[in-house]
Amino acid sequence: MGFFDKIFGKKEQKESLDQGLQKTKEGFLEKLTKVIAGKSTVDEEVLDDLENALVSADVGVDTTVKLIDRIEKRVARDKYLRTSELNQILKEEIESVLVGAPEDTSYLNYELPQGHKPHVILVVGVNGAGKTTTIGKLAHNFTLSGKKVLLGAADTFRAAAVEQLDIWSQRAGVPIVKHAMGADPSAVAFDTVQSALAKNMDVVLIDTAGRLHNKIHLMDELSKIKRSVNKAFPGAPHEVLLVLDGSTGQNALEQARHFTAATEVTAMAITKLDGTAKGGVVLAIADQFKIPVKFIGVGEKATDLLVFDKKAFVGSLFEGVGSQG
Repeated sequence: MGFFDKIFGKKEQKESLDQGLQKTKEGFLEKLTKVIAGKSTVDEEVLDDLENALVSADVGVDTTVKLIDRIEKRVARDKYLRTSELNQILKEEIESVLVGAPEDTSYLNYELPQGHKPHVILVVGVNGAGKTTTIGKLAHNFTLSGKKVLLGAADTFRAAAVEQLDIWSQRAGVPIVKHAMGADPSAVAFDTVQSALAKNMDVVLIDTAGRLHNKIHLMDELSKIKRSVNKAFPGAPHEVLLVLDGSTGQNALEQARHFTAATEVTAMAITKLDGTAKGGVVLAIADQFKIPVKFIGVGEKATDLLVFDKKAFVGSLFEGVGSQG
C-alpha cells in the first residue's frame, strides 16, 4: 500500500491526476485523434501530424524528434503498422524518456534513505515557480507519513518568502528556523541543520532564493549554502530538488538549464500542471536533463502534490483515445 493510498484511495489519487492533466489531455488527445482519423496505417503524413501534436503540447522539438525517430524505426522494422497500434507504441516510447521514476520506489511511501538522519533536502527554483508552496506541501505529506520535519527559511531576500513558509509551517504543524530579513542564507541553512540534529528530526527542507539575474552569483550563493550545510552535517545536503513551473512551458526548460549549470540538481518537482495545456514539458525536461521528476503539482491541496509515477502519468495522458484503424 502506497503512502497516498493511506491518505486517500487509488481512485481519488487517479482522479486528482486526471483532473490536474485535463487541459493538457484535451489539447493533446484532440490533436492525436485528428492525426489518426480515417487512417488505417502509420504513414509519413501521420508521423508529420504526430510531430506537430507533440510540439504543440510542449514536449519540445528535441524530445519530439527523438520520439518520432523511434516510431519511424519501429514502422520500418514492422513494415506494416496500424494506427490502432500507434497509441501503445507512443505510450511506450514516452515512458522510455521519463528518467528515474518510478524506479525510486522509496518515495512512493515517503520513506527516507537509510544510513543518515536527518535527510536534508535543499530546494531551489525561481521565484514564482511554486517553490515555497511545494516545500509546505512536502512538509505536510512527510508529516502525514509519520516523519518529523524541520523547515529552514534561507530565502532571506524576500520577506514574503519567509512569511509564506512560516504560514506553511503552521499549517503542517512543523517547526521553522528563520533569521531576520537580509540575513546570510548560509547561516540560516547551517542553523537549520544543527537544530535538526539536536532535535532528532527525520527530514529537513531548506528554502533558497530564486534569483536568476546573475548565474555566477546564483552559483556562488548555492555553493556557499551547500558548504554550510555540509559543515553542519557531513554528507548533506542529500538532495537538491529543483522546482519548475510547468505552466511556463519551454521557459521551464530555460530555468532548468540555469539551475543545473549553477548546482548539482538531483531531482525535480514540476508544479501548476492543473492550470496549463503544456504538461508535455514534463517529458522534455526529463529527457533533456536526465534528472528524475519526483513530484508533480496538479492542484491546490497539499495532497495534490503527487509522487510522480510515469506509468500513471502517461496512462492518464492517453485515457480517452479510442482505437482507430
